Amino acid sequence: VPTTVLAQQHYVTFSQRLRAYPVTIEVLSRFRSNREQQVIIDGLSRGTVDICIGTHRLIQEDIKFKELGMVVIDEEQRFGVAHKERLKQMRHEIDVLTLTATPIPRTLHLSLAGIRDMSIIETPPEDRLPIKTYVSEFSDELIREAIRREIDRQGQVYFLHNRVHNIDYIAGYIQRLVPEATVGVAHGQMPEKQLERSMVDFAEGKFDVLACTTIIESGLDITNVNTLIVNRADTFGLSQLYQLRGRVGRGARRAYSYLLIPPSKSLTDTAEKRLRTMLEATELGAGFQIAMKDLEIRGAGNVLGAEQSGHIHAVGFDLYTRLLGEAVEEVRARTTTNEGLALTPIPKKQADKAKATLSGTEKIMPSVDL
Repeated sequence: VPTTVLAQQHYVTFSQRLRAYPVTIEVLSRFRSNREQQVIIDGLSRGTVDICIGTHRLIQEDIKFKELGMVVIDEEQRFGVAHKERLKQMRHEIDVLTLTATPIPRTLHLSLAGIRDMSIIETPPEDRLPIKTYVSEFSDELIREAIRREIDRQGQVYFLHNRVHNIDYIAGYIQRLVPEATVGVAHGQMPEKQLERSMVDFAEGKFDVLACTTIIESGLDITNVNTLIVNRADTFGLSQLYQLRGRVGRGARRAYSYLLIPPSKSLTDTAEKRLRTMLEATELGAGFQIAMKDLEIRGAGNVLGAEQSGHIHAVGFDLYTRLLGEAVEEVRARTTTNEGLALTPIPKKQADKAKATLSGTEKIMPSVDL
């Protein structure tokens, strides 16, 4: 998982659900001391730890698994290609399951082209309601009204301000606007114990408003928080905005999301497109449409390299997809052995023809012998 807070949340959930089974579960993140981390790493190499939940710490060089069978990557859009390749290097025969509401363009394209299997969960949980989304210029009155309305129904609020250097000032500003509210702060540069305490207190309802950075973006599940206010929403990416909006409305109550922007004349065209897409994609399970729009805006990236966006206009999307589809079908047709995938080289005549078709597009497949 991408963040310490989410790792802790998963650890609690796994521990509760698998309590009845003889399974050893550990969590590897900066909430654990160096000595505790070393004990867990030894357990992984000896095979005494069955399930390990961790942040990027899990893919560092000193981690060795006795027999790794499956990797689950949560919030896949937060990991780079290099991270995913490192996981594959740990063991060749490994099952990889990636979970995300908004796949990055490259991953989405791999799925659409048939290189990776994809399944979509379209049915929302029971009683889940779509989130009402508003885009507005920054306004004291709007912020005061939104916070008071949420507190009146015994709910809590995320106020997202993605600048650590003045987040304490913002917390004080909210306190002055709504004196009856209790305001907490959470960001990634806080000491481990303080951050953990802050998140636990907020989850237990000790704060009405949490002034925070995008540390809350990845998968946090607190059902009592049903209002989200995002300051400077024009500076966020499309999938990031969608992920942030998904932090509210996780219970049976109606949730509200306010995207605050500077005066509209200072918005860039791309920022305006992103905000417009957010307003249009309000139904539940809109992550797939959001990801498709992202693919359209940014390009599909490089299937065999590390680039996650761009390069799609070099040959045109239709031709690129057709060539890729043909190559995938060719490989599938040759999987005749029982051992798994048997890659038979394409005859030289076909290879020359394919190279001629892709002439001038070295950027897309720089080192592949077609």
